[in-house]
Amino acid sequence: MSTTTPENPQKTREREAQLPNSSSFQSLSVSGETTNEALQFTISTRFLLAFASLAVLTLMVALDGTSLSVALPIIARKLHGTAIEAFWAGTSFLLCSTVFQPHYAAFSHIFGRTPLIMVAVILFFVGVMLAALADNFTLLLVGRSIQGVGGGGILALTEIIITDLIPLRWRGQWQGIIAAMWSIGSVSGPVIGGAFAQVQWRWIFWINLPFIGISVVMLRRIDWVGSTLLVASLASFLIPLTWGGIMYSWSSWRTLVPLILGAAGVIGFGLYERFVAPEPVVRLTVFSNRTANIAFFTTTAHGIILWCLLYYQPLYYEAVKGYKPIISGVALFPSTFTVAPFAMATGFLITLTGAYRWTIWLGWIVSTLGLGILILFKVTTTIPQFIFITLVPGIGLGILFPGVQFQLQAASKPKDIAFAVSMFVFFRSLGQAVGVAIGGVIFQNQMVTRLKTYPQYAAQATELAKDAAQLVEIIKQTPDGADKLALRTAYTDSLRTVYIFLCALSGFCLALCVLVKAYDLNVGLETEHGLLDGKKSVENKAERDEEKGVVGL
Repeated sequence: MSTTTPENPQKTREREAQLPNSSSFQSLSVSGETTNEALQFTISTRFLLAFASLAVLTLMVALDGTSLSVALPIIARKLHGTAIEAFWAGTSFLLCSTVFQPHYAAFSHIFGRTPLIMVAVILFFVGVMLAALADNFTLLLVGRSIQGVGGGGILALTEIIITDLIPLRWRGQWQGIIAAMWSIGSVSGPVIGGAFAQVQWRWIFWINLPFIGISVVMLRRIDWVGSTLLVASLASFLIPLTWGGIMYSWSSWRTLVPLILGAAGVIGFGLYERFVAPEPVVRLTVFSNRTANIAFFTTTAHGIILWCLLYYQPLYYEAVKGYKPIISGVALFPSTFTVAPFAMATGFLITLTGAYRWTIWLGWIVSTLGLGILILFKVTTTIPQFIFITLVPGIGLGILFPGVQFQLQAASKPKDIAFAVSMFVFFRSLGQAVGVAIGGVIFQNQMVTRLKTYPQYAAQATELAKDAAQLVEIIKQTPDGADKLALRTAYTDSLRTVYIFLCALSGFCLALCVLVKAYDLNVGLETEHGLLDGKKSVENKAERDEEKGVVGL
């Protein structure tokens, strides 16, 4: 039991003036509302070390999330897996990453940032070990799922911790670095995955080990009802999205029933969190601002677009151009290597100018243009042509990484910022998970239609179109001639429809961003979690409790 008395203002100002200088994320109250405080941000060595650890973890998750796609056909052959199992090996990571992310923000308020990020790293480590040692697809899928739970926590907590440590005005350059690390991992992932697939695919997982450290885990005081309801509802909703039209038709009860139950569960979760939960997993107040809601929608769209490109573009290079996995990864460079530098540059420019709306307008304009010119892809597209075609969408998507983050954080209340950031990462991951499924549905429907125009493939059109990755191997094994050209043409035309959808989605986001409101970035840092000297953390906590008049009984 505790009692609280008003805090001494003089002591508050003195404590706020102290610079945190440790890599231990302990409870620290730092608040400020004036422009002067926002402009006074000092970087310590311990801050740099803590930030570097977050950047490395982000790189690790991005690398793992993108390195498997180009290797799936080879892994399926090595483990004697089906097309469905290969599909789930890639999807299970994104699915689990998405459904578990909202919990990390709530839990980190209860236990602190350090225990939760240690939990996430440990789960990721366990998943890596299971996947690397798997001798069948069942174990591989279990490992990938556990990796997704850990990876989702790492991504969510990284964004939250940055808001704890850095004032809003100065976050651009630092979030730009995090975005760059994500981009570097996304760029190098397909190349590394393709290289390892041709030698030993298990190294795709072993390469994560140098990044991973293990710590002690403490769990208690959790909103178990809300957590269980959210996980079950999201899983019920997302799983049929990934198998709809592949394992079962969209009209099948196996697809419709879990979709309906999942949607109803999400609504029930919202009502429970609003009226019942003592420690809500999600603060519904984060959805009370129009600009923030637009940020949630557009980051979902950003995830859909980015992941569709990362997943389906390498398949074009393998199926249509006949490239090996590693070369397909290299062919992605024009659209992926541009993301990191433009994300970093945008973050620095936001910090310098103190304005962010221009970045989201410019980002969606360039993205819409870039996605539009992707429809120029043909079977006969040359290397110089596809290099210049794929440069533009990478630039636009890179600009949007920090731009949309600032849009959300500037519009969120300080007390809700951790929950808002967590939901931001959740919606981005949701877009990534749904993006592959949506792209798959569009591709499959178009592929069936295209193949039926070729008499030699009309009878088996539905079976051939079930999985884009599996079709790559079929095309490669088809002898050169009219039949192979027909398959390559149908594949290209089907992907073109996916690009048209992505372009339309990007254009809609551009129209939405006209409604985004401008907020002042010159606000002080207000957080309950910061960097403290490990030797003084207990002493400082006692001092703060004394200043607040808190007496523990």
